Amino acid sequence: MPDFTLDREALTKIMDLMEHQFGPDCEIILHDLTGDYDKTIIDIRNGHITNRKVGDCGSNLGLEVIRGTVSNGDRFNYITRTRDGKTLRSSTVYFYNEEKQIIGALCVNTDISESIRLEEYLREINRYSPKHEENGEEFFANNVSDLLEYLIQEGMCIVGKQCEDMTKQDKLKMLQFLDGKGAFLITKSSEKICEVLGISKFTLYNYLDILRNGSDKGTGK
Repeated sequence: MPDFTLDREALTKIMDLMEHQFGPDCEIILHDLTGDYDKTIIDIRNGHITNRKVGDCGSNLGLEVIRGTVSNGDRFNYITRTRDGKTLRSSTVYFYNEEKQIIGALCVNTDISESIRLEEYLREINRYSPKHEENGEEFFANNVSDLLEYLIQEGMCIVGKQCEDMTKQDKLKMLQFLDGKGAFLITKSSEKICEVLGISKFTLYNYLDILRNGSDKGTGK
């Protein structure tokens, strides 16, 4: 596969086509995943849908793919919600170089909030209410600090405790969640996570060794 930068012209044309075809309710985003995760968006159309712009970061799902937690990150027609309450129908495909390394992603988010409201109105009229099932949760952030904070809050929900009340096993469980979600791919995330958990960097790296390799160098709590 050609270098990602060489495909930019073709991908831009595809984005032009999609923007004109699907209109202002369809957000199209092109990510360059060869650099730091804090500035992955290199082109975006109708960014008002998730309130993002060129130079913003990717979502939590992208981190999982880069981390290797997800073997095939391509996903189609999954439902997500924005922080301001929009419901989106989303699809994402990833691009790889000849060495099978992830180099970019093309994402589409269609705002279906209005059609859902109309659908709910028709169901009320028709007295018909089937069950819905969501296929995943995606968090759209403007910067990696917000993304990391989201992952930390999710980790605390998984453990079910505030950080100051966590035992060593609780912290290991939270770190396992954060590691699997790709949190440590975020620049300087270790400092923030150490601060939140009240542990040293040495303890953090020891805990990660335990989780990844089963080795324990010995720490306090």
